[in-house]
Amino acid sequence: MRNNTYNRYGNFSRKKPGFRPKRRWAPKKSGPSIDISKYINRNPEAIKEQIYIPSLKINDLEVHKNVKDNILKKGYTELTPIQDKAIPLIINGRDLIGVANTGTGKTAAFLIPLINKIYLDRQKRVLIIAPTRELAQQINTEFRAFSQGLNLFSVLCIGGTNMRSQSRDLNRPHSFLICTPGRIKDVAKRNWVNLSFYNSIVIDEVDRMFDMGFQKDIQLILGLLPKARQTLFFSATVSQEIEKLMNNHLNNPEKISINQRVTASNIMQDIIRINGANKKIDILHDMLIKPEFAKVIIFIKTKWSVKETERELISRGFKVASIHGNKTQAARQSSLSNFKNNGTNILLATDVAARGLDIDDVSHVINYDQPATYDDYIHRIGRTGRQNKKGVALTFI
Repeated sequence: MRNNTYNRYGNFSRKKPGFRPKRRWAPKKSGPSIDISKYINRNPEAIKEQIYIPSLKINDLEVHKNVKDNILKKGYTELTPIQDKAIPLIINGRDLIGVANTGTGKTAAFLIPLINKIYLDRQKRVLIIAPTRELAQQINTEFRAFSQGLNLFSVLCIGGTNMRSQSRDLNRPHSFLICTPGRIKDVAKRNWVNLSFYNSIVIDEVDRMFDMGFQKDIQLILGLLPKARQTLFFSATVSQEIEKLMNNHLNNPEKISINQRVTASNIMQDIIRINGANKKIDILHDMLIKPEFAKVIIFIKTKWSVKETERELISRGFKVASIHGNKTQAARQSSLSNFKNNGTNILLATDVAARGLDIDDVSHVINYDQPATYDDYIHRIGRTGRQNKKGVALTFI
């Protein structure tokens, strides 16, 4: 009798007893080990940084008064370097490569001019692609703030949501489609959306897209867009492979590179040494009970370790939220909202949360497990010390 079963992709198959399928994927390589001295900067404010003076004031921006009013309502007093340099170019219709670290205001740098563009010409549409659901949701939230009262609408198209409700959303009138690459590819294949109608595209966190293996999806999506379009790429780093992709899809682009220090001057960084006599979880416990650990993100390497650490901390009386790849989108969003709204002051996360998320007043980032690369480290600790507030980053060694 044959052994009938389903394979790991949900497809029916017949297998011989004892058959084990070959793995069709490989774990992400960690790259070279990181010199632990890079985790230490106990007096960062001693390093003087050149203060950037924007060439434009908010009132100087060539955008409609109603758009300008929304910028001011958001509490903006001056433009960041990427905003100061990118907004005028995007207003003038230029293709753009924007290279800047996380937390530098990239989202507003592309949303402000594109909202103005659509406000003045309702026939145009914008497609924005982000690597993670959380970042796409955050961009959508920012869009709503900047477009308040302008009668402009967006659709959020991300994984983890019901496909039928997604179809209904896509049939609603909208000017902005904000999505993750896998889901927009799926709905395009089902002919639920016609990407040839979108004549501006933003691809945010391009380097993260490549880390997550979305190169082919991005190539496919770009091929479905009209050739006459405005294309904007934003990335923290630009490898040769990313540069090649960009050059194949850009028309006489302008490149902006914001040469900021890799770590902010307001983040104190140090290591926590673990030895055989002390359990890692006990040291974490002793840290979290201190009053200065007011709002903490703890980065852990795997989703299984997140679950184990979460159970242990809850058993010790801590209120904890967590986000990782095994959670549904609704559960991930609930955990993030709970943390943002101070329902809990501890968030456990895999690197899915390391980029792009803007959470107010995070006092500490703890690298419970070391990051795979130094770039990952920079993006992790960038969750604290935002908006020129002080922050602390601690790495267990």
